[in-house]
Amino acid sequence: MTGSYHEPVLAAEILELLVRRPGLYVDGTLGGGGHSLAILQELQRKGYGAGSLLIGIDQDDCALAAAREKLSPFGQSAVVLKGNFSRIAELVGRVCTQRGIEASAVGILLDLGVSSAQIDTPERGFSYIHHGPLDMRMDSAAPTSAADVVNAMSERELAALFFRYGEEPRSRSIARDIVDYREKHGPLSRTEELAGIIRGGERRPDRAIKTLSRVFQALRIEVNRELEVLREALDAGASLLCPEGRLAVISYHSLEDRMVKVFFADKSRSDWGPKGVGLREPLVRAGCRVVTRKGVSAGEGEVSMNPRARSARLRVLEKLDEGERCESA
Repeated sequence: MTGSYHEPVLAAEILELLVRRPGLYVDGTLGGGGHSLAILQELQRKGYGAGSLLIGIDQDDCALAAAREKLSPFGQSAVVLKGNFSRIAELVGRVCTQRGIEASAVGILLDLGVSSAQIDTPERGFSYIHHGPLDMRMDSAAPTSAADVVNAMSERELAALFFRYGEEPRSRSIARDIVDYREKHGPLSRTEELAGIIRGGERRPDRAIKTLSRVFQALRIEVNRELEVLREALDAGASLLCPEGRLAVISYHSLEDRMVKVFFADKSRSDWGPKGVGLREPLVRAGCRVVTRKGVSAGEGEVSMNPRARSARLRVLEKLDEGERCESA
C-alpha cells in the first residue's frame, strides 16, 4: 500500500534558481518525481531539452516506481536509480560513463525529510497518527528499524537521542517511561505503543503533538542516519558542480538547515590565514558563493495549498568559475 506524493515544495523557486541552461541535472531525493517532472518540463519550455539529462536518485522502492511512471514520457532524457544520495557522485558518475558524457552538473537538488507518501502509509511506521509497525526505514532493506532503536538503547542513550535529534525538553522522562514499559510489557513493536507512552507522560495534552513530532523525528533521523548522509551528500554534490552550476537544498527542521547553512558558508569563504598576518592574497580562494543569503521560504499562497511547505527553507550554492574566484577574493 502506498500513499500519495505531495506537491513539490518551492517548485517555482527551484525552477527560477536552478534551470538556467542545458546540461546535466540531478535530483538526489527523487521521491515521487514531482520536482524532476517540473525541471524536465521547464527544460523543454526553455528549449534546453535536447541538450539535457536528468538523473533521479532515491532509496525508496515505492517512490522509484511512482517516479519511473511519471517521468517515462521523457524517455532517455530521464534516468531513475536506486541509491542513497550520499553516493550521488558514484551513481551519477556511473551513468555519465555509460553515456560518454562528463559528470559535471548544472543543477543539483536535495529535498530533505520524509515524503507525504511515507507518512501516510501506516505500514512504513513514520507517523504517530497511524497505527503500524515501528519501522521508519526509508530503504526497506536497511538493517535497523525504529523498533530496534527503542528496544536496544539504554535510558541514557534514548534521552541523548531525543534531545540531540529532536531537541525534546522532556527527553529524560520519555526515555525513562520507555524503559519502564519495556520492563513491564516487553519490546515495543508498534507506533501506537510509543505514542501511548509519550501521551501518557505528558501533563499538558496540548503539548503532546509537538512532543510526538520531536520524538518520532529523532528516531527517523537515527534510523536513516540522516544527518550523517546529508554531510556526505553535500560534499559529493558540491564536487559534481560545473562552473556556475548550482546546488539547491530544501530542509524542514533546524538541524538540517543549520548544517546546510554552515556548509555553504564554509564553501564560500576564502582562507586568509591567521588574523594579523596581512596577506595580499588568500591562502585558498573561495570556490563557491551563496546565492540565497537568508534562505527562501514558501509564500502564504503555497502554504495554504500545501501545508508541508510551511517549514521548508531553500538554500542555493553556486560554484564559481576561475574569473569569479579571483574577483570574490
